[in-house]
Amino acid sequence: MLLDVAPTNPDVRRGRDAAASQRTGARRRPRPVRGGGVQPQVGHVPVLAHELLDTLDARPGQTAVDCTFGAGGHARQVAHALGPTGTLVAVDRDPAAAGWFESFAAEVPCAVRFIRASYLDALTGLQAEEAHVDLVYFDLGMSSMQLEQGGRGFSYSHDEPLDMRMDPGQQSTAYEIVNTFDQRALAAIMREYGEERHAGSIARAIVNGRARQPIQTTLDLVATINAAIPAPARFASGHPAKRVFQALRIAVNDELGQLDGALPAAWDLLAPGGVLAAISFHSLEDRRVKRFLAARAEGCICPPDLPICVCGHTPEAALRSRRAIVPSPAEVAENPRSGSARLRAAVKLAVPAPDSGAGA
Repeated sequence: MLLDVAPTNPDVRRGRDAAASQRTGARRRPRPVRGGGVQPQVGHVPVLAHELLDTLDARPGQTAVDCTFGAGGHARQVAHALGPTGTLVAVDRDPAAAGWFESFAAEVPCAVRFIRASYLDALTGLQAEEAHVDLVYFDLGMSSMQLEQGGRGFSYSHDEPLDMRMDPGQQSTAYEIVNTFDQRALAAIMREYGEERHAGSIARAIVNGRARQPIQTTLDLVATINAAIPAPARFASGHPAKRVFQALRIAVNDELGQLDGALPAAWDLLAPGGVLAAISFHSLEDRRVKRFLAARAEGCICPPDLPICVCGHTPEAALRSRRAIVPSPAEVAENPRSGSARLRAAVKLAVPAPDSGAGA
C-alpha cells in the first residue's frame, strides 16, 4: 500500500492537508501520540541542518516533502519554519521511521503526514493526488539511525546478518547478491556503485570463499575483503570494506535508480517558486543531482556559431549556488561522517507558455 499514514488527526490521516490546492489555510495540529513512538538516539544532529534550512527558505503556510525522513532531524527544523498553517509530508521506506514519526508529530506546530514508501513511489503518488508542494528535499544514503540500530547488516564494524534492506519487505538482500551473483556481476556492482579499485580481486575471493561455505555475516564478508586486497590498501584511509558495503547497499535498495526517477518526479511536483534540494554523501549521487539541476538551469542550447537563438529554450531553474554547499570545519570536527556531504538546490522558475502564434 502506497500511503501508510501514521495515526495523527483524522484530516491528516486521510491525507487531505498535503493534497490541498491552496497555498495557505488553517491546518490542525496533530494530537499528542499516546502510544509512544520509538525514540531516535538522543543527540542525533542532522548534517548541514542550518544550510538546508537557509537554502529552502521555508515560510509559514507552505507545504514541504521530506523524502528521507529518518529520525526527523531536518524535518523538525523545517516544520517549525512552516508554522501552524503549513504542512510537512514525511516519507521513508524504513518501518522504524514510522515510530520516530509518532513522537515528531506530537512536537511540531504544523500539520503532518507520513508515507511509508520509497521516495519515488511517494512522489508519484502525490503527483496523482495533484498535491500542491513548495519544497522537496532529500538527505540521501543511509541514516546514522540505521547504522546504529544494529542487526540490519549496514555496519562493517559489528557481526550482523548480510541484509542491508532499507525496507525489510523487499525481496533482495546483500546475502543473496554475495552468495548467488557470478564473479563478473559482483565485480561490476563494486566498480559501478562503490568505485572499488580492487573489485576484481574481491569478487574472485567471494566466489572462492562461498564455494566452501556461504558468506553469512558482515564480518565474514569483511574478512574475505581483507584477504583479497593488498596490505597497503588495508591500512589506507578509511575502512577497507567501506566501498564494497556501499556498493552492496546501493544495489540491494536500487538507490541510484530511485534517485534517477525521483528527481524529475519531485521537480514536476513543485509549484513555480518552489525549491528542490538534496544532500548527497558520495560522488555517484552528487553527480546525478548536479547534472539534473544544471540541465534545468540551462538557457539557450543553440550551437555557438548561430547569430541568434532559434531553440527558444529558457531556464526552468535558478541554482541556489554555483558550487555545492559543504559542511563547515566545525561541523566536520564534531561529526566526521558529515565530511563528504554536499548540498545542491535550485528554485523552480515560472516557464512562459509557448507562443500560440497569435496574429497568424
